[in-house]
Amino acid sequence: MASGKKWTRDELLVALNLYHKLTFGQLHHRNPAIVALAAKFGRTAGSVAMKLSNLASFDPALKLRGIKGLAGASALDRSIWNEFHADLDEAVPASEEALRTLFHAAPESDLEVLPAEGIRVRKRPPAGATETFANVKLRRGQDYFREAVLNNFAGRCGVTGLAVRDLLIASHILPWSTHPAERLNVRNGLCLSRLHDAAFDRYLITFDADLRLVLTPRLKEALSQRSVTENFGAYSGQRLLVPDDAALPDARFLADHRAKALAQS
Repeated sequence: MASGKKWTRDELLVALNLYHKLTFGQLHHRNPAIVALAAKFGRTAGSVAMKLSNLASFDPALKLRGIKGLAGASALDRSIWNEFHADLDEAVPASEEALRTLFHAAPESDLEVLPAEGIRVRKRPPAGATETFANVKLRRGQDYFREAVLNNFAGRCGVTGLAVRDLLIASHILPWSTHPAERLNVRNGLCLSRLHDAAFDRYLITFDADLRLVLTPRLKEALSQRSVTENFGAYSGQRLLVPDDAALPDARFLADHRAKALAQS
């Protein structure tokens, strides 16, 4: 492993991609995903973990929770952090593609960052015709957002705690179609089961200022149905399940969703 090797711009962009798919408490040299990336970089896991912890010092989402990163960030670190977040539409797909290239992920494969297991490449079910360049770029952004949001919620539904990854959705709080600037913002995402994602998307559920689940009157009218009681009524008033070191959903985005949900009731 290389020691004392200077970090490059391209390495830092990939490192930032991984950074946003881990919580602060996972930024250590034993984390399997960090170990896997370090091997591809030809660096020690300790070096990569330290760099990610340095990058954490710039993160406003962590500062809101009173969490500080390491103080050893370089001028290049700051420059790349600013570059990455100034234009997520360009930086995210590019960094996602670079990460896939490092791990030899074929176009028809999914690349998953699993904090407890590492970085996994698995074949994706056929999707039909060959993707165009524009669709590939869009897909890379969606892949990043899904991994970042699911991992921000520790891989479980924020309402029920369901931890079957294939049944989880990275839900946008502000809709993808109407808020392009927030499409790839992790704080615009909630990890929900497919059922709860559908209910959230249709404004049947929302969350109050304390992140507690709110059922709209339209959904309450259906509580006589056992499935509605078990899947929604049982969790009414329960606080969203978010790890202590995760980036919290943006309160402004949730307030916008809540206003629309209550207006439709």
